[in-house]
Amino acid sequence: MQPNTSAAWQDRIPGFGTLLVISAVLRVVLILYSEWHDAHSIVKYTDIDYRVFSDAARFILFPKHQGNIAKGPLAPLFFTVGDPYARETYRYTPLLAILLLPNEWLHPSFGKYLFAVCDLINGALIYQILMSHILPHTKSLTPDVSAKNSKRFMRAHASLLAATHLLNPLVFTISTRGSSEAILCTFVLLTLFYALERRHNAAAVMLGLSAHWKIYPIIYGVSCVSAITSQRVDGKGWNFSHLLRRLVGREAICFVLLSAGTFIILGAICYAVWGYPFLYEAYLYHTDRRDHRHNFSPYFYLIYLTYSGTSANLSTWRQLLRSPFTSLIPQLTLSLGTGLVFGQLSAGLPFVWFVQTFTFVLFNRVCTSQYFIWYTLFIPLLVPRINLSWKKWVMCGAVWMGTQALWLAEAYKLEFLGDDVFFGLWVRSLVYVVGHAWVLGVIMSGYIPHVSCNQHS
Repeated sequence: MQPNTSAAWQDRIPGFGTLLVISAVLRVVLILYSEWHDAHSIVKYTDIDYRVFSDAARFILFPKHQGNIAKGPLAPLFFTVGDPYARETYRYTPLLAILLLPNEWLHPSFGKYLFAVCDLINGALIYQILMSHILPHTKSLTPDVSAKNSKRFMRAHASLLAATHLLNPLVFTISTRGSSEAILCTFVLLTLFYALERRHNAAAVMLGLSAHWKIYPIIYGVSCVSAITSQRVDGKGWNFSHLLRRLVGREAICFVLLSAGTFIILGAICYAVWGYPFLYEAYLYHTDRRDHRHNFSPYFYLIYLTYSGTSANLSTWRQLLRSPFTSLIPQLTLSLGTGLVFGQLSAGLPFVWFVQTFTFVLFNRVCTSQYFIWYTLFIPLLVPRINLSWKKWVMCGAVWMGTQALWLAEAYKLEFLGDDVFFGLWVRSLVYVVGHAWVLGVIMSGYIPHVSCNQHS
């Protein structure tokens, strides 16, 4: 690409400020539309989860009934507060319900606007990470531009990549329908930003907050510690004993203690106010969750086949099929193992976290569309370092979306037509796993690490 062609390409890309305005207007319009749609249609635009969040906030604000009083050991000593877990199916931190209290005294759609703002913050964080830690160290992967235009090229490139998140239909649809994933994504990106800045204390606190909000980000702790220790390479090579000595270094221990301490303190405060219901619904429930409802994960069918029986009258084989460890062992082995190994190899935290999250979601016992945001969040940060032909990109996109479409077509027969297609749906779940695993393998094979950037990871 010649410099003048490059300049023309840059001129056609809106500035990041313009992109944020467009993204904000889009979300406001969709939220206003959701209010109109819900008032005029039986099939609601708003996600059922948003009603769960809103009800939980109402239960905290108005503890009208004795059964709605917080059950924590310290709650009766100082104040009377409602119990969000009196709302059936609320299985989140009480901090989420507290954030949505303005749904009651300001506007029912306050939470949607909050999630939309988090979307914009996430786009800004992606842009900042690209400008500070990704694009300056991947010049070999960018067109040959003059020094005068290099900064301009980076800004245009970063804006274009941030747009793939801000203008992603999956992202803005989920947040404007009322899913809270955008808040978690903000915490995760802040953790990543501080880790790349080598502000390890701030990263540790944000990691503890992220894991409190939803437990899965705890997997990033392994790669963070591994990356911290890899920054002190002494030329002895990579072996297990050397790795073990470095993993118990002072910086690594401080990071673990600070992140674990943040997680424990937040949990202790919530337990003191809301008691065992918080502990069970927010954490323990997920360790023994047997969700037989159809979802992308093939584990749903194994649980469905054994759902009605009790452990006493099930064979050992059937108990194994329904056991949470059937999925938990391969899931954690892959997500934690990749974090440990790739972190030590200094592959770059955005790439490591993408691989960890992808494997975590792929082998999770329950998987819905909103879970995909957990790893697609990192794709704009990976694109500058992925060397794939446009045909490979098209194939990856086709397989990623096609396997989901194949599953959804069969799920429609079960959900809306009432057909008995459980086995066929399970086969399509297996196709989904194989297809998405292939996509992950292609992306990993095309990733090109850069030494100067890795040193910041």
